[in-house]
Amino acid sequence: MKILADTDVCPAPPEGSVVTIGAYDGVHLGHQAVIAEVRRRAQEAGQRSAVVTFDRHPAHVIRPDSAPLLLTDLEQKLELLAQTGIDYALVVRFDKERASESAEDFVESVLQRCLNARQIVVGEDFHFGFQRRGNVGLLNEMGQTLGFSVLGHKLVGLDGQAARDDAQVSSTAIRRALHEGRLVDANLMLGRSHEMRGTVVLGDQRGRSLGFPTANVAISDEMLMPADGIYAGWIERQRNVSAPASSGLGMAALPAAIYVGKRPTFYDDQAMTLLEVHVLDFAGDLYGEQVSVRFDHRLRADAKFASVAELTEQLQLDCEKARGLLGSPTLGGPTLGGLTR
Repeated sequence: MKILADTDVCPAPPEGSVVTIGAYDGVHLGHQAVIAEVRRRAQEAGQRSAVVTFDRHPAHVIRPDSAPLLLTDLEQKLELLAQTGIDYALVVRFDKERASESAEDFVESVLQRCLNARQIVVGEDFHFGFQRRGNVGLLNEMGQTLGFSVLGHKLVGLDGQAARDDAQVSSTAIRRALHEGRLVDANLMLGRSHEMRGTVVLGDQRGRSLGFPTANVAISDEMLMPADGIYAGWIERQRNVSAPASSGLGMAALPAAIYVGKRPTFYDDQAMTLLEVHVLDFAGDLYGEQVSVRFDHRLRADAKFASVAELTEQLQLDCEKARGLLGSPTLGGPTLGGLTR
């Protein structure tokens, strides 16, 4: 996949292209169904396939006070798009000027001039342009003049087939599932485990004092945390980061017990939700590393314990359950002392 980051320097392939447009937050199964149709049509017509997306969610510019938290940052979104086999990903800078652009101007400057669109595939409820005046109907009208066809793709369910409203896969439905602690539902709609990325930073080392040292992962406040609770999953150094040889993390994903919450046993009024990862099979220091954390299973909700001893006992049970679910052997030997917060 070729990433295009400048609408003034575009390929405009002479054979034309099949294009889809959208925020594509999560690149979930619904998005994948649309992209599969784009690729199928491009192959049949001998044209190129392209996704037009944005460097930020448009709502963050148009209505920042009510903009949704994100399932994927731009880097991960592009990685996921590359896995679909699409030819081009055009990343459009979305700012106030772009937000005020008419739908007609967007079609002519981006879809036509930049990508020489011959076919456009979008969700049947797709809207774009100033005040969301662009839709499938407008695209059809413009296509008659500019020479492209339009497909308003039905919104699909988990089976990839058109689905009723309450069974459709969407970014909104995935956010709701994560917020409600329904990780299984969210992961099914994503087609993979939910993932969060950030930097390992120094914390107050409370986990170490309990015998469960954790990597404290700082997450952008634009990203959506799953519901507070304990999870089993994996931690992995991000692929584009060169870790020091001493880190030991390499490219391998390692099993982990993951905490999301505000530590109610110790604090009554902590405002910030924390993401803390206890790596089950690792000895080393992750400070400063850029890591991804994948959520495979939700073990339980967060809880306030009557004593530190009661909390410690439960953490031991959580780790054993995580090991069983992830297939990790019981730890022995090397200390995890270097992995502290």
